[in-house]
Amino acid sequence: MLPQEIIRKKRNQQILSDTEIKEFIKGVTDGSIMDSQAAAMTMAVFLNGMTPEETTTLTLAMRDSGDVLDWRDIDAPIVDKHSSGGVGDKVSLMLAPMLAACGAYVPMISGRGLGHTGGTLDKFDSIPGYQTVPSNDLFRKTVKEVGCAIIGQTGNLAPADKKIYAIRDICATVESIELITASILSKKLAAGLQYLVMDLKCGNGAFMSNIDDARELAKSIVRVANLAGTKTTALLTDMNQVLGHTVGNALEMQEAVDFLKGKNIDPRLYNVTIELCAELLVNTGLTKDLNDAKQKLKQSLSSGKALEIFAKMVTHLGGPADFCEHTDKYLAHASIIRPIVAPQEGYISAMQTRNIGLALIELKGGRTRSDQQLDYATGFSQFCQIGDKLQKGEPLCFVHAQNEADFARAKQNILQNITIAEEKPQTTPEIIEKIGA
Repeated sequence: MLPQEIIRKKRNQQILSDTEIKEFIKGVTDGSIMDSQAAAMTMAVFLNGMTPEETTTLTLAMRDSGDVLDWRDIDAPIVDKHSSGGVGDKVSLMLAPMLAACGAYVPMISGRGLGHTGGTLDKFDSIPGYQTVPSNDLFRKTVKEVGCAIIGQTGNLAPADKKIYAIRDICATVESIELITASILSKKLAAGLQYLVMDLKCGNGAFMSNIDDARELAKSIVRVANLAGTKTTALLTDMNQVLGHTVGNALEMQEAVDFLKGKNIDPRLYNVTIELCAELLVNTGLTKDLNDAKQKLKQSLSSGKALEIFAKMVTHLGGPADFCEHTDKYLAHASIIRPIVAPQEGYISAMQTRNIGLALIELKGGRTRSDQQLDYATGFSQFCQIGDKLQKGEPLCFVHAQNEADFARAKQNILQNITIAEEKPQTTPEIIEKIGA
């Protein structure tokens, strides 16, 4: 089967057979298909699209290009959640142990920061000793004994996706709905999931600022995941402001531990986390309805069970046994912690959330190069929220910086990207819409 004939067929807007798609992905994986041919195929897909059935076959072929984890020795639902990325999004840190406390098993494979958005793995790297890329044996052992493990993509999970994504990145085909769907799901399905919930962020701090684009991607992922045999729903959630009180790796880790302890819980962060967890618990049949699910989730927090599971996960993966009791001792602290104050009285009416994410990168809490070492201590805490009323001189947030120049730059960024108005604004609900199968 000639690769150029498969490319020509898609170029001419024809539907590819399962065999053609599988053979093409096999060739990408083993190197018999050249990068230039893979690039041509991604452009053909970008321009002409794929049917849901084609996208499903592509997803499964990419999944099967490497290891596929098998959890048949666990007699309980295997679940996960995927977020499209945002600023201050630390939902995964609480979601995994909360679900484990309710009887699900969560083998969560997460990523590092991408562009202006923070990465779950970078937050866990702020814990001394925590292994974000453990052996498969340690990963499996942690999931079985603790109930959850949050790690990075191991070397041989969906290797075809790594190759194709690198090609898409340099030939202007990243935005294809079908290729995004296959990229996300091939990695998630390689983790052996039975159930998945998608958190599709929408707003000025998300990759998809347009609600119609976010909805189209959510529908594609839900449709393809269900065709592939993994029961999936999606929530569109608001990303027009920082999610929670903090932005920055160690700061977000501290907020997550506080959340699990029942301290300083931000209402929007709580609602997004609870709704995503509840979707999974209902879909798995572990609870009879959303109300029952939310009660169980609240109990997982109030009883301390979710916190206990989080602490066990940290210890199993190499972190300190007393991390949750003494986070101050283990998490890095910045040299300068200082407020940026409101220049006038009024209501917080808007923020340019993407630019706040970029401000973290300027504090070296995010990457400009793939090999960059992060400063886990930097970021922003006690961040204001849309609708807050502040007096002149009250803090918009606190900057955590390592020197005066960085602080001055962060201050300028924050003041330029937060709008204060005389009138109280209308607030957007954090849960915009649910996309079902």
